[in-house]
Amino acid sequence: MTTPHLSIPYIPELDNVSLEEAIKVLDDRGAHRTVECLNWKSEYPYHPLTAFSVAHSGTHIYIDFFVRCNYLRAVNSENNSPVHQDSCVEFFISPKGQTPYYNFEFNCIGTIHAAKRMDRHTGEPLSDEQLGRVRRLASCGTKPFEELEGMFSWNLIVAIPLDLIGVTYEGSPIDMKANFYKCADLTTTPHFLSWAPISTEQPDFHRPEFFGNITLE
Repeated sequence: MTTPHLSIPYIPELDNVSLEEAIKVLDDRGAHRTVECLNWKSEYPYHPLTAFSVAHSGTHIYIDFFVRCNYLRAVNSENNSPVHQDSCVEFFISPKGQTPYYNFEFNCIGTIHAAKRMDRHTGEPLSDEQLGRVRRLASCGTKPFEELEGMFSWNLIVAIPLDLIGVTYEGSPIDMKANFYKCADLTTTPHFLSWAPISTEQPDFHRPEFFGNITLE
């Protein structure tokens, strides 16, 4: 199992544009990857197209997720509610390459669940004030809705402050560990995709030993 590496480009002007404008900047100059590891293919074979573009500004990590899927669900609308049950994209990052790590989970209307964790069962949820600092723009809007069936394309761009995860960028590359995910536990077609492969018997994203390598350039 090969551990992937992702170089995240430095684009300081991202902090000077709207999130809508940042989407184009990321499309033009960000790093582009897909979330396509079907680690549990026999039990969860559904594979919605999932891609992301990413860059950093020196103060924030910007991620623009794009998804094409057959079912869309956004029931959860409160901070730290179980957004993984909805149409969800996630970014887990370990700034020091080990624990603690941070899990940032977003449903398709931008509702956020995030915590500083040692493992799945041990962690400290980020406060409403901290969560409010994570900027988000969702193409699906912000109002919750029950599951819809059809063909849907949606995107979500987020800007996560580096100081929220205890990182200070001083112009030199920073090596960290991270993974990117796509899930939707309670939809008609539950699925669990990752960027870096995971070798466990059952779906489990809270496994930092399987995170990929990332570098803030």
